[in-house]
Amino acid sequence: MSKPIENRYDFVVYFDVENGNPNGDPDAGNMPRIDPETSYGLVTDVCLKRKIRNYVETVKEGSTGFEIYIKDGVSLNSSDNRALAELGVDAKDIKKLKKDDPAIDGKIRDFMCKTFYDVRTFGAVMTTFVKGALNCGQVRGPVQLTFARSVDPIIPEEITITRVAITTDDDAAKKGTEMGRKYIVPYALYRCEGYVSANLARKTTGFSEEDLQLLWDAVINMFEHDHSAARGKMSVRGLIVFKHDSELGNAPSYKLFDAISIAKKEGVESPRSINDYEGISIDESAIPEGVTCIKMV
Repeated sequence: MSKPIENRYDFVVYFDVENGNPNGDPDAGNMPRIDPETSYGLVTDVCLKRKIRNYVETVKEGSTGFEIYIKDGVSLNSSDNRALAELGVDAKDIKKLKKDDPAIDGKIRDFMCKTFYDVRTFGAVMTTFVKGALNCGQVRGPVQLTFARSVDPIIPEEITITRVAITTDDDAAKKGTEMGRKYIVPYALYRCEGYVSANLARKTTGFSEEDLQLLWDAVINMFEHDHSAARGKMSVRGLIVFKHDSELGNAPSYKLFDAISIAKKEGVESPRSINDYEGISIDESAIPEGVTCIKMV
């Protein structure tokens, strides 16, 4: 593994959806997530991290050090036990480990970070070790994302559909079609903000320059291998990265984020494509010395 990153980064991502549901809310019948007070659309950080994980798993399949810890069909405990097996420790004796080896926390954490890209990037809560009273059970990752929020208020639509696939035999004998429903957002542009801590990368997970470049690739392409009828057409429309020339940074994140904006074109009331917006605006005068702004998309 290459050495940990030495610079702090902050970044802004713009992505849009057309005739799809970017992130359904299970507490609201899978309707697109929305802030009920303002009608702005929401997409959770968990949703975006899932897409990043899926991209990394796709492009790095079989590569050492780029496995995914949180994935479908694999229990967390089974992945945790790989660290114990590597160290020659019986999982039943986990609570005794600290007495026998005071450095066991670091050894387990290092194994998990070296093996799993998403632990090295986002951190993780590893229940096997938490229950065993080991401090390595909670790893704070250097990369964090906010909820994405739509640039403008959205109005989700409920679309009624018909289908020829009947659920039960009794119903199939009586009718040839059934009614169904799906929710869509006709169009929405979303903005997400993120942080990359060089300090945590050095102290905890070893998140490297190679990992960082893979992160940018994953963010840019996170919807390209995730298409589905339910999500409609989703695309990343902008990625603006702020690189600090130090480990701890040269400016507060919010000042950098405030320098990035996008607005509807004059006369547009209900945007239906990215072309209904002016280009992403960067206020160069608001970017302090020691910070470099890189427009990657």
